[in-house]
Amino acid sequence: MPNVLLLIPPLTQLNTPYPSTAYLTGFLRSQGVLCEQADLGIEMVLRVFSKEGLRQVFYQLEPRRRSLHPVAQEMIANQSAILDHIDAVVAYLQGKAPELTKSFARRAFLPQGPRFRMQRSWSRSTSTEDRAKHAATLFLEDLTDLVQGTITPHFALNRYAEHIARSAASFDSMLAALQAAPALTDQFMLEALWAHVERVNPLLVGLSVPFPGNLYGAFRIAQSLKQKSPDILIALGGGYVNTELRRLSDVRVFDFVDYVTLDDGERPLLCLLEPLSGKRPVEALSRTYYRDNSRVVFADDVTLGNIAMNDVGCPTYRGLLLDRYLSILDSTNPMHRLWSEGHWNKLTVAHGCYWKQCTFCDVGLDYISRYEITPTERLIHNIQQLADETKRLTFHFVDEAAPPMALKALAIALLQRKIGISWWGNIRFEEAFTPDLCRLLAASGCIAVTAGLEAASDRLLAKMKKGITVDQTARVAAAFRQAGILVHA
Repeated sequence: MPNVLLLIPPLTQLNTPYPSTAYLTGFLRSQGVLCEQADLGIEMVLRVFSKEGLRQVFYQLEPRRRSLHPVAQEMIANQSAILDHIDAVVAYLQGKAPELTKSFARRAFLPQGPRFRMQRSWSRSTSTEDRAKHAATLFLEDLTDLVQGTITPHFALNRYAEHIARSAASFDSMLAALQAAPALTDQFMLEALWAHVERVNPLLVGLSVPFPGNLYGAFRIAQSLKQKSPDILIALGGGYVNTELRRLSDVRVFDFVDYVTLDDGERPLLCLLEPLSGKRPVEALSRTYYRDNSRVVFADDVTLGNIAMNDVGCPTYRGLLLDRYLSILDSTNPMHRLWSEGHWNKLTVAHGCYWKQCTFCDVGLDYISRYEITPTERLIHNIQQLADETKRLTFHFVDEAAPPMALKALAIALLQRKIGISWWGNIRFEEAFTPDLCRLLAASGCIAVTAGLEAASDRLLAKMKKGITVDQTARVAAAFRQAGILVHA
């Protein structure tokens, strides 16, 4: 089997890898495929937030220093102190320097920019650790503002050039962005890319684009690969592609990528590897766009079907260096912190949504419409395997809406086997979540749930076919809270 390299382009979360490549890498390896993965987003960010990276930032700014905003001038003047502290701040947010807590918690310890000055004094109830982590976060946010305002507007802490994908009515805006010279952050990203390409020597590179803020990075990566190693095949997929590129017709996209795949990536990627070995004609691919001369063709061998949840294997984070991710603190809200702090092993209780009636939802798309529960034994096996691999006992179930009865079965299995984990996930508010079930979930390690609450009006909820009333929603939320489970709606 040929070597495969799966990449997460900049930029998603800083605290934990987006799970798409972990899912696909685990599956492909279970099929005997030599597959590696990398998160170029965290690698780019860590390069920017390093002494050497910031030196390059300041070096680029020095010749035009007098024309810059006074705030930027102030930070350039303070660059020596910034460079002295950057490595310690990053190490602290990686959890590697807890001894710096008391120092960072002193308001005047770190160099202060506009974010610090806008921050009110911490309340007396704010812990020393939270003060330190928030100060370190403000330090990075000030540097982010500097890079964004002077080096490239693309750079942010959890997205990259998102405005290009969000405003794109055609491929023209992306082409215009790619025709510009790579910014310094682009250069850092591409240097990380080529280190992995040289290490893996892939025949196929897969680019995962879950959000608009990953699209520009993906095409900048593809552009570099086509320029330097045109023999490497490139496939584009992910959540953004599944929703926004379902009617792809612009042939210019294929100047950068060879294939665009839709919906779950396991079957399309497996099929892509077969033509490379001469086992499958390109016309018989699964849910894949490609270019045939001057036209875009969609191939989908419907006889193949999807990979069952029991057969997709276990995600793996091998290749994603978990100790390098950053736990930032931009909010002390306990529920918000789940999104930005610490590593979460990602798993799926059930594929799709068991309700799939809400009028505003993309119920026709595969990730909603195809409902299939992961067998409890498979889920338990994956939990144990990921805990052994990552040495983390924290899990996020990334379902569209985790089914109550599947969660009950999982909770019972965890308790019977005495598996101690902390977990949270997304649900639908519905009366199947009784007080007894909520207490059971809490006993098994559930710490939080998120759920959609689109309206506080029975009339609107009925029109949206939510299947629940305002009073019922309140009772369900109260049952979770009484069990000690955080609720975010």
